[in-house]
Amino acid sequence: MKEHTARWWKPADDRTVHCFLCPHRCAIADGGFGICHVRQNRGGRLVSLVYGTATGFAADPVEKKPLAHFLPGTAILSFGTVGCNLRCVFCQNWTSSRAKADDIPLVDVTPDQVVALARKHGCPSIAYTYNEPIISAEFVVEVSRLARREGLKNVLVTNGYVTPEARPDVMECIDGANVDLKGFTERFYADLTGSHLEPVKDTLRWMVREAGVWVEITTLLIPGENDSPGEIAASTEWIATTLGADVPVHFTAFHPDYRLLSRPPTPPATLAQARAIAMQKGLRYVFVGNVMDEDSQSTYCPGCGKVVIRRNWHEIRSCELDGNRCRACGATIAGVFPGASAPAAPGRGPILP
Repeated sequence: MKEHTARWWKPADDRTVHCFLCPHRCAIADGGFGICHVRQNRGGRLVSLVYGTATGFAADPVEKKPLAHFLPGTAILSFGTVGCNLRCVFCQNWTSSRAKADDIPLVDVTPDQVVALARKHGCPSIAYTYNEPIISAEFVVEVSRLARREGLKNVLVTNGYVTPEARPDVMECIDGANVDLKGFTERFYADLTGSHLEPVKDTLRWMVREAGVWVEITTLLIPGENDSPGEIAASTEWIATTLGADVPVHFTAFHPDYRLLSRPPTPPATLAQARAIAMQKGLRYVFVGNVMDEDSQSTYCPGCGKVVIRRNWHEIRSCELDGNRCRACGATIAGVFPGASAPAAPGRGPILP
């Protein structure tokens, strides 16, 4: 097991350390672990056990993150490690997010190797994803700095659970993000994720309004938990008024997994209703995911209403943009777009360094 001296912590009495990377602000006794299970107190020094490690790499379609308006049609080099700072009972990727550093095989990798892989496989961006990237922030910072110097963009796929003290450093070189807004009640966050809603809202506000990160939001709709029309109306109204109508929102379908096996899969009608509510609240770009629904996965021009990016699942079927403008009416489409209007080749699946 590798170890690397962590950042974002302070020593206390009796060799206890206080980690302030995420809002749990764990007080960790000597030999103990933070809630993430990958940050450990060793003799009064906090170390990261996952620095420079990965479960593997893949060249994915950027749409898989999901990102609809960030370099659409391009491939993104995706990698992650193990662990998470939330305790979601419905986790859809629990085999890695609930694992510890010595539970599953990890690949050793350097920042130079990550950037070289992106170059080799024609990926203009790198995604820190699969598990929660915040808990391996030391490595995210190093890779993202190098990637930016080399002209690549950086994407976080994150739960947004990071402190105000740490996030300027963690996201210094982050260009885009998909943030899980897992629900819009404190009950949901406390009971189903072991965390709190307000820190996530605060991170979203900061990313959009202060940091200038391109943000898209995903909510996994769980029947009977966070899918009521009232909760969806409240969350999308908050997004529209606080973050802006141009922030893309993805409503994705739940399937029973991990410790939440008692809830059924999300009906397509629930996704359609959520999308309709969000658009009524003024959001311009609203998508559904984990289902086959080309009409609800496509981007429509807010000026003339025509389809400017037609998608099916993670595949771009057509693109009617000149840069970031609708070819039909010239209206600006919010997002980060390649200069060329033709989509690039999709991702090619798992790869290794």
